[in-house]
Amino acid sequence: MLDTDVNVDDSYSQVNENDFRIEWFSGTGAGGQHRNKTKNCCRLIHIPTGISESRQGRKRESNLRDAKHAILNRLNQAQQNATSQIVAGIRKDQVGSGMRGDKIRTYRLQDDNVIDHQSGKRAKGTKVMKGYFDLLWR
Repeated sequence: MLDTDVNVDDSYSQVNENDFRIEWFSGTGAGGQHRNKTKNCCRLIHIPTGISESRQGRKRESNLRDAKHAILNRLNQAQQNATSQIVAGIRKDQVGSGMRGDKIRTYRLQDDNVIDHQSGKRAKGTKVMKGYFDLLWR
């Protein structure tokens, strides 16, 4: 009964139709007898996540389609947010906080001095600039 013509390109566009619960009800507000008799308004609930969307309008099919489209967009947005948080966490682990404590080496060329903060060794800046990094590691 769900309309599967919703164009959402991400992975949630192929959700299982059994994951949705549809509730039909009559709309609220002005409209008189016609509004109170027909059950055109739709509440669509995605059971695994508990996300629900309601739509009320004149056409039953468009209400269902719009509600499903809104839920799929919210599911895709949640998935993108989770993915970006994972990527940001990995990046932060690799890059560090950017604070002073994250530095590996200090180059003080005016004093002709290089300090490696991981090994705690010092070397002459001119030697290190010529490629003798092994002075800092031994």
